[in-house]
Amino acid sequence: MDRTLSGWIERYLDYLRFERNASSNTVRNYDSDLRQFFHYLTHTPEGQERPEPGLEQVDNLTIREFLGTLYQKKNKKSSIARKLASVRSFMKFLSLEAAIETNPARNVVSPKQESRLPDCLAIDLVGSLVESPDTGTDLGKRDRAILEMLYAAGIRVGELVGLNLGDISLEEGLVRVLGKGSKERIVPFGERARETLQDYLNVRGGIVRFRGKQQSGRRHSGEEAVFVNVRGGRLTARSVWNIVDRHVGCMAERLKVHPHTLRHSYATHMLNAGADLRTIQELLGHESLSTTQKYTHVSVEQLIRVYQSCHPRAGRKPGRP
Repeated sequence: MDRTLSGWIERYLDYLRFERNASSNTVRNYDSDLRQFFHYLTHTPEGQERPEPGLEQVDNLTIREFLGTLYQKKNKKSSIARKLASVRSFMKFLSLEAAIETNPARNVVSPKQESRLPDCLAIDLVGSLVESPDTGTDLGKRDRAILEMLYAAGIRVGELVGLNLGDISLEEGLVRVLGKGSKERIVPFGERARETLQDYLNVRGGIVRFRGKQQSGRRHSGEEAVFVNVRGGRLTARSVWNIVDRHVGCMAERLKVHPHTLRHSYATHMLNAGADLRTIQELLGHESLSTTQKYTHVSVEQLIRVYQSCHPRAGRKPGRP
C-alpha cells in the first residue's frame, strides 16, 4: 500500500467516490483543492520542486501558511474556506485511518464569510427570460423547456442535465431528481413547464435518431438524456450556462443571471407566496434547514403580508407615518 501523501490523497478520493458516493462535482472540487495543497507542500515559493513531506510533517502551522499564500494571491474568502474544508476533511480521514495521531487542521479557523443574499429575479423578469427563446425552432423549444424546468422545479443545473426520459411523468407533472450525494427526490412542475417539455420532446427524438444514423446505430450519451445537444449527446452543465447567458443577453434589461438564479428565484417566490421552509427544503433537496433559511432574508413581502393579516393593530402599512 502506498502510504505517501500523494497515495493517501488518491485513497481519500476513492473513499469519496465509492464509499461516500459523493457527486462527481464534489470529488472534482476535493481533487482540485488537495492537488493545490500538495503542490504547495512539494514546491518552493520560487516554483522549485522539493521532496514530498511525510504525513507527520504536515502540522497546524503548515496549513496556516498554506492559507496565507491563498490570501496573498487574492483568493476569495469563500474559496479559501472551501480549500480549508477540503484539507480538514482529508486530515480527518487520515486520523480515522490511524495514519496520523490528530487532525492538525481541526483548530485552524476558517475565514469569516461576507454576508451575501441569494440572487433573485422579479417574477416579471423571470417570465421575460423563460419566454425569450424562439420556439419556432427545435433548439428554441429545447431552450424554453430548460429555462422552464430550472424555474418550475427549482432544480440544480447538474440535476437538470442528469435527467433521463424515464425520470419525467408529464401526466402527473412530476420529475425524479438525483441530487447531491445521489439522494433521490420527487419534484412537481406546473402546466406551462409540462407544455414546453411536451413541445420539446416532440422534436427531441428526431435529433437523437439523426445522430444514431451517423454513429452506425451505436449507443451514445444522449440516448436516454432528456436534454441533448445538436449532435444528440447529453447536454453538459457548461452548455446550460451558455444557453442561459445567450438568452439573458437578448433581454432589454442588463441582468447578472446564471442557472442557479432561477433556483433562487423559485425558492424566494414560493416563500413569498406562503410556502413553509420545511416544504421548500424538501423541494430543493437541502439536507439542512439552515441552508434553506437564507431565503428568509429576501422575503420581506411575506413578512409584511403576515404582519398585516395577523397583528391586531396593523391598521396601516408598516414603515409609514
